[in-house]
Amino acid sequence: MGAVDLSVLIPSRNEEFLLNTVNDVLANIQADTEIICVLDGSWPIEPIPDSPRITLIHHPTSIGQRAAINEAARVSTAKYVMKFDAHCAVAPGFDKVLLEDMQPDWTQVPIMRNLHVFDWVCDCGHRMYQRPTPESCPNCNGQMTKEIVWIAKTNPQSKAYCFDSTPHFQYFGEFSKRPEGKGDLTESMSLQGSCFMMTRERYLELEVCDESIGSWGSQGIEVACKTWLSGGRVIVNHRTWYAHLFRKYGDFGFPYPLSGKETEYAKEQVRELFFENRWPKQIKPLSWLVEKFWPVPGWTDEDLKRIAPSKAAIYYTDNRLDSNIMQVCQNQLKQSLNGHKLVSVSLKPLDLGENITLDLERGYLTMFKQILAGLEACMADVVFLCEHDVLYHPSHFDFTPPDRTKIYYNANVWHLRVSDGHAVYYTAKRTSQLCAYRDVLIRHYRKRVALVEQDGFSRKMGFEPGSHNRTERVDDLKSDTWQSEHPNVDIKHDQNLTPARWKQEAFRDKRNCQNWQESDEIPYWGVTKNIFMEVI
Repeated sequence: MGAVDLSVLIPSRNEEFLLNTVNDVLANIQADTEIICVLDGSWPIEPIPDSPRITLIHHPTSIGQRAAINEAARVSTAKYVMKFDAHCAVAPGFDKVLLEDMQPDWTQVPIMRNLHVFDWVCDCGHRMYQRPTPESCPNCNGQMTKEIVWIAKTNPQSKAYCFDSTPHFQYFGEFSKRPEGKGDLTESMSLQGSCFMMTRERYLELEVCDESIGSWGSQGIEVACKTWLSGGRVIVNHRTWYAHLFRKYGDFGFPYPLSGKETEYAKEQVRELFFENRWPKQIKPLSWLVEKFWPVPGWTDEDLKRIAPSKAAIYYTDNRLDSNIMQVCQNQLKQSLNGHKLVSVSLKPLDLGENITLDLERGYLTMFKQILAGLEACMADVVFLCEHDVLYHPSHFDFTPPDRTKIYYNANVWHLRVSDGHAVYYTAKRTSQLCAYRDVLIRHYRKRVALVEQDGFSRKMGFEPGSHNRTERVDDLKSDTWQSEHPNVDIKHDQNLTPARWKQEAFRDKRNCQNWQESDEIPYWGVTKNIFMEVI
């Protein structure tokens, strides 16, 4: 066959029901779909029919399940691939439905039913549901024979999955009762692993079946985490189904030799990759995924804290701020950090957190060097940039960037004029409100410092990474905003490095002062006059 829309990839090792599976898929195809079977270590027990829709790959020595799936994906030229166990059935037109609904960054799976493959029957008429080979008929003591029935049972129907903090696969029936678990297309935290579909390009790009994890084990967790944490979605399609035989009995058990040690090794690899946020292609932390589906069976608040990215604040000052303002802001910062590490970078020694002193003159380049020095000294995953004249609320530090490639700015901040207590609010992106992953910021500020040292600072470069496309010479970062539960207060005084604007008319581009408000009271903090009196 030439290029097709979908390749069904079936890894098979001594699979008793491979022929039944292949025939079932062939009978229910309604789109431009092919089947690629990898015969891993043995020829099929029953010959596979000759068909232009079927490709067979044979290995006399087993290469392992993940390796077999990867080989089939490389052989495929289809736009989409679907991994499928060799003991499953599908609904009529399963491929047509999945292709109609598919999106480029999705991993999609139909509803899963249980597959009733065979019964044991006796000449006396006694019949037994599928199980290991019986010694004799319990009714007449006669010999029993296996009869294929191949029935996709209508109950149960699995529509949502998750994994616990072990990690161990779990069914997530409770999610299906939530509003977001209802409809034709619903999200799932994890997968069962016997069936999943995605673009072939994405499958290869994400290295979905990583052979270093082991031949088998934790596959559903691996596929789901790689989908979600790279920015995609795992979707269960309720408009179609497949049925899976659970091989949990003696003489129709798992076809690969598999020890508890190997299973635990696969779990350990998954823990290292995703629980420690070490997978290089992820843009979201695992804590984001768990929180998205929270509450999740098998997870406690403490479990969630353990996998959350570590956080730190980098405080920088030129030491020229009024001592009263500086002390009040420092005290507030220390009370707000929720136990996160604090690194301070100053131009004179400072008793605040882990202090770094730079012998430099105040200026834009110095500010950039201070930020960079703090970033290089700090080992946390996520960093908040904190300026010396801002009152930070504890809720500011609750934020975790959902995308590790983006810069985020807290838009919930009021400006307080120290001379009279006047306060204004407008939506903007400010360096003092920045939060991002440390590695992204280090790359940005190393390049920024080098450019300013070479060419000097220009306001066209801008101060805020990823903001308004003004930093193109420095990076191609993207930025976004969030709103903390309660606002921060940016204190404006006569020593600010950049001037404050108190009227909308002062903005040349009115897009930079959206949602303008003026008030004598700031939410949470109270009457501005009282804040003003405390600060001075």
